[in-house]
Amino acid sequence: MNTKEVTAKQILSRSKVFAYALNPYIGCSYGCTYCYARFMRRFTGHGDKWGEFVDVKVNASELLEKEIRLKKVARVWVSGVCDPYQPVEGRCRLTRRCLEILTENGWPVTVQTKSPLVLRDLDLLKRSESAEVGLTVTTADDAVRSMFEPRAPSVGDRINALATLHSEGVKTFAMIAPILPGADGLAEMLTGKVDHVLIDRMNYHHADRIYRKYGVEWARSEGFFIRQGRDLRRAFEGEGIPCEILF
Repeated sequence: MNTKEVTAKQILSRSKVFAYALNPYIGCSYGCTYCYARFMRRFTGHGDKWGEFVDVKVNASELLEKEIRLKKVARVWVSGVCDPYQPVEGRCRLTRRCLEILTENGWPVTVQTKSPLVLRDLDLLKRSESAEVGLTVTTADDAVRSMFEPRAPSVGDRINALATLHSEGVKTFAMIAPILPGADGLAEMLTGKVDHVLIDRMNYHHADRIYRKYGVEWARSEGFFIRQGRDLRRAFEGEGIPCEILF
């Protein structure tokens, strides 16, 4: 893993999902085969493959303290094009420091991650009146997970993290994006652990060779996603969990 420190010029960027996105890192060591954030390499100039580099924005918290004084309070997505709790966060703690600043100043936050490291910051998340945490869970089958997300935490670890957060009063959601084989077991596994669920399909445009090799055979047609998405929504709603399909 090629990790280096960089100085950023801005930390809060406009987002189509929420008002702002905050990315403490450039790149992601999980390197999931379907990741839409691969497009970032076009702008960063990295020669390494996606998943083989992480830039650490060492001045992230200093920038945030300045920028929130100049902007209207609005929800911040942590993060849009990196995992804010990928392994390097355990050492650098940029996400935690940014959460501290946002919480202390009353900014609402939506955290999205695949990592149970988010539990380290449970104290901050409980302190915020408007924080929510989503864990991306693409399948109930860890063997499938290991094919598409070989370096990411296990399915069980993610679901256990959601359970802990939910039991502590933090608003939680699961992001099933993309839908992978074996996702049909997720409704039962997530019952009592999330407040709502979001479902999305795969994006072939940013897929890598492994993704195309194993993914296209079973998910080439739009019909697969539509049918699977509807089945999942019925299963979640049958458990009393609100569910939204994003495609």
